[in-house]
Amino acid sequence: MCSAFFYPSLFSIDEDFNITNDGGASVDYSDDHRTITVKLHDDLNWSTGEPVTADDYLFSFEVIGNKDYDGVRYDEIFENIEGMTAYHEGKADKISGLRVVDKKTAEIKYTQANPAVKTGLWSYAMQRSAYKDIPVSKMSASDPVRKTPVGYGQYKIDSMVTGESVKFSPNEHYFGKKAQVAGVTLSVASPDTINEGLKQGKIDIALGYPSTQYDPKHEIDTVTFLGKEDLAYSYLGFKLGKFDQKKGENVMDPKAKMADVKLRQAMAYAMNNAEVGEKIYLGLRWPANSMIIPSFKSFHDANIKGYPYDPKKANQILDEAGYEQKEGEAYRRTPDGKELVIQMAAMTGDKQSEPLNDFYIQNWKDIGIEVKLTDGRPMEFNSFYDRVQKDDKAIDIYMGAWSTGTDMNPSELYGRKASFNYPRYTSEANDRLMADGQSEAAFDHDYRKKVYDEWQQLMMDDVPVAPTLYRYSVSPVNKRVNGYTIETTAYNRYEDVQIIKDK
Repeated sequence: MCSAFFYPSLFSIDEDFNITNDGGASVDYSDDHRTITVKLHDDLNWSTGEPVTADDYLFSFEVIGNKDYDGVRYDEIFENIEGMTAYHEGKADKISGLRVVDKKTAEIKYTQANPAVKTGLWSYAMQRSAYKDIPVSKMSASDPVRKTPVGYGQYKIDSMVTGESVKFSPNEHYFGKKAQVAGVTLSVASPDTINEGLKQGKIDIALGYPSTQYDPKHEIDTVTFLGKEDLAYSYLGFKLGKFDQKKGENVMDPKAKMADVKLRQAMAYAMNNAEVGEKIYLGLRWPANSMIIPSFKSFHDANIKGYPYDPKKANQILDEAGYEQKEGEAYRRTPDGKELVIQMAAMTGDKQSEPLNDFYIQNWKDIGIEVKLTDGRPMEFNSFYDRVQKDDKAIDIYMGAWSTGTDMNPSELYGRKASFNYPRYTSEANDRLMADGQSEAAFDHDYRKKVYDEWQQLMMDDVPVAPTLYRYSVSPVNKRVNGYTIETTAYNRYEDVQIIKDK
């Protein structure tokens, strides 16, 4: 959110999140869709006044593709670039598929056509000169990242206190419309005090406002609340295996506690997501039926039933699968008669976190399934994801959420080689559909939709994760602010922002 002020995406997008040519750069595709030409705006400059060049743009590919890169952006789209694999493995000094055509024009060649580039093409440049003497392994902790970052957005950074605040002033070298607000201070605010800050007029715009703090019965007179469908969903994840570091892929374990699809289906049917959305989240969340969210209007399949609350069906599935509940016992046993206790990882968070966990645990108790929190308590955010990612054996299921971004392609989350595939789910059908959805044939919209309709149903049948809730995002804006938008298609949502009153 901070980066939007000084370091935005190079590309603008349309309502389907496809790249358009109205931003800081334009794209052009070859007839076979294997070569993309990226043309940077002639007036696109760094906040230092130096031009953003095609070499700067391709430098970001070199960094992400480097074997010492410590981030998470290296994925199948990067790997599909000609020569990227050899470079990533340290077998080549350069990436053969990248070429500087001229100072403002870059060319990227892919081994196979993949429609994911229409929404998922990497969209940020890195100033090569700023990182000239810094090894890739040390870049994330370096001064150009932590202390003196430069960008090409409408604002530039004047000062920053790590973890607390950033002060911006207009970037006189911005290629577009000049900023109309003389200065911006972006500060970290506690979720528990943010409403008070809005009431007192200390906050003009609350970015990333926690929807759990919104109460429609107690809106703030001086604030307008903007809302839209969020690019995110919550889900229950089932741990089915591990990530094999040597193979670089997910491997399922047939002996995993959650390996039985019938057990997973029953637990999904037992979750009363409608009541959670209405009572715990005050209507700002609603039951999810697919891992492709409704915001992807051309691809979301609203006809898939998903797992609506049906404890009767959940009990029937468990009975037929042999999970017996003996007389006098509170919980069911495994089909071979062993005690069944499922350990769930959950995060600490807002005031809804504890009642949410308790509610779902009671849902499962109602069908005879015993679920306990791993370690007996919720985990701190970083610890949670660290343990889930490392396939901690003390975690059988976990309550997670994904921010999808604008790229609908699910391979980064559920592909065989995806490190974000935390359930560690794999199947031949999933492999086939992931490949088909990224094939040259998938540049045809109807073909791609058919593929992802089938994938959505596969994921509901195999249920490696059970989607629970879609959500609305809420953005409070002080009424002294004019011209601010939350529309996804707005290349620069701050372009027309004005302050129309002193207070």
